[in-house]
Amino acid sequence: MTIPRLSLLAFIISAQLTGQAFAADAVQAKHAITHEDVWLMKRVGAPQPSPDGKWAVFSVTDPAYDSKEQWSDLWIKSLSDESPARRLTFSKGGESSVNWSPDSKQLIFIAKRDGDDAGQIYRIDVAGGGEAQRLTTLTLGARQPKFSPDGKQILFVSDIFPGNANEEDVKKTAKERKDRKYSARAYETFPPRFFDKWLDDKQVRLFVMDAELGARPRDLLSTTRLAALPGFGGGQGDEGQTLDAIWAPDGKAIVFSASTNRNELARASGYTQIFSLPVAGGEATQLTADKRSYGNLKFSADGRTLFTLTEAEEPGKVYDLSRLASLSWPVTNPTPKILTAALDRSIARYALPAGGNRVVFSFEHAGLEQLHSINYNGGDLRDEPSLPTGSIGSLNAGGKALVGVWESSINPPEVYAFGQGAPKRLTSFNTERAASIDWQAPEHFWFKASDGRMIHNMIVKPAGFDPNKKYPLFAVIHGGAANMWRDQFVIRWNYHLLAQPGYVVLLTDYKGSTGYGEEFARAIQGDPLKGPGDEVNEAVDEAVKKYSYIDGGKLAAGGASYGGHLANWLQATTTRYKAIVSHAGEMDLIMQWGTSDSVWGREANSGGPVWGDQAVWREQSPVLQAGNHEKGTGFKTPILISVGELDYRVPANNALMNFATQQRLNVPSKLLVFPDENHWILKGENSRYFYSEVHGWLAKYLK
Repeated sequence: MTIPRLSLLAFIISAQLTGQAFAADAVQAKHAITHEDVWLMKRVGAPQPSPDGKWAVFSVTDPAYDSKEQWSDLWIKSLSDESPARRLTFSKGGESSVNWSPDSKQLIFIAKRDGDDAGQIYRIDVAGGGEAQRLTTLTLGARQPKFSPDGKQILFVSDIFPGNANEEDVKKTAKERKDRKYSARAYETFPPRFFDKWLDDKQVRLFVMDAELGARPRDLLSTTRLAALPGFGGGQGDEGQTLDAIWAPDGKAIVFSASTNRNELARASGYTQIFSLPVAGGEATQLTADKRSYGNLKFSADGRTLFTLTEAEEPGKVYDLSRLASLSWPVTNPTPKILTAALDRSIARYALPAGGNRVVFSFEHAGLEQLHSINYNGGDLRDEPSLPTGSIGSLNAGGKALVGVWESSINPPEVYAFGQGAPKRLTSFNTERAASIDWQAPEHFWFKASDGRMIHNMIVKPAGFDPNKKYPLFAVIHGGAANMWRDQFVIRWNYHLLAQPGYVVLLTDYKGSTGYGEEFARAIQGDPLKGPGDEVNEAVDEAVKKYSYIDGGKLAAGGASYGGHLANWLQATTTRYKAIVSHAGEMDLIMQWGTSDSVWGREANSGGPVWGDQAVWREQSPVLQAGNHEKGTGFKTPILISVGELDYRVPANNALMNFATQQRLNVPSKLLVFPDENHWILKGENSRYFYSEVHGWLAKYLK
């Protein structure tokens, strides 16, 4: 059948209009963010490039509301062609601590598979294929495995019980403890607990084994004088203490950082020094001789320089910049060279690409984390190509390859290649889902606070934003305080999900925040709540003045951890907010000092011990301002209080005191207790419930 010319033209126009309608529908199809969007975004781990620079391996977690249905596997992506990433492992439990063999043919990692009571070392042949093989069967498991420079041995971290000399002893002690009739814990050193775990008396150790099936691990530390020191230990992690340990370039020694004053943490700052330990056996040699802290150790490709991040641990100060430093190898001078001494920023992460003499690193600034570099001598600081928004979340080098994770608040994490011109996205795990959401990048603005400091802020707008409408404002306060609001995709307090019902969200980096220099971060010393709280209030004033779409009569504030502290302080000192949300917020500085898992930093921040004459302990405790109604302040604003029962950083007694005080004063208040959560709400259904309660509380008092 032949279509007449006029009819054909009409058909074409009709098709074009239909296509335009479909395009308009596609635009309209974008939806306001949901909790499912936030929770079910795939979680992309830090990529580890192979030593030859041809491959990158990383974890990808497929989240689920039921943790039993969640999967996490390793994926591999070619760095030399455009072929898509492919799944490398197929196990529900997940893998961590990935490390390549020097020839780029094998991987080792930690996993807990069928029959494993603790994480063990597994090896997989990337070049030849096949199933992963378990290399260890230790009672207390293994962590942080690393191939030796020749690929013939593996270094890793594990634990022993006091008095144990070998694995047989560990197994016997573990059985005795499992069979004993009492459940009491005993402590003679501080702290007894950490975040959501009561600590035990296991002792961290370094082990070496041949990279073969059935090889017997050797404990390098237990017989040394260093390990016998009462203050010896490592940093505290989720799986126990950690020791930052790497192989020396010749494979004959292990270089690691460790503490020798862990037994003094209730009365002094902890610090870590660098040590060397011969693989053949013998005593450890201390390589640095000061009271700084060192970590994140890496050797240059030629093996002549040892790089590290270091903090001064300056006595009486609450914050020290993390700086990049180096020592020549072998170490002859114990005093490191501080390469970023002139840079007033903390180095977040760094990498050493082969084929040059430059260190590539990132640091926080004004909501972003971007790339920079410096030469091995600490000169010629440069900005490196970075994306103009968002934040780098990991950075690693393999050969000349430089890879990491980049994200923004509207671009969930993906793997990127850096260092060769503009950053290049290598994966697309979340791009389709992200494209279907109606959201905007945050808007940045600065203002000068009353104390003369320039304060950075971000504004997040709700879906379907109309600048001609009026929106309530929700000032969300970050924790820390040594932290910074970042342009990144957040799960626990997702900016866009908080804004979703029709709120403008204000994110303020008050004094005490990182990303603005050492003095700015230290400015809360002696002023832990009032000064930062004043700046949050001033930021709200500035936002209301600057943006005509904000309804200055409908204000709310809230936060978690230190943000919860400030939320409680705002409730005690102003009645301008219609509603407050406080998660894991302290009520009494003295109580928090005595019941949390850290005390010395709080003491330094308040100018002395609680039994001294420092007024800060009393004058900046929210509960002690609760009844100041004669001043027109005190607790009056309706408040939603939430806490994890397993939170040992800001223990639940703070929330209980908060709720008791609100009820005593007849303030509209609601207490949410999560029995199975710690400092953060990490379970899917708990998170969904938390957001629904926050939205319901705000709606009740703002709409």
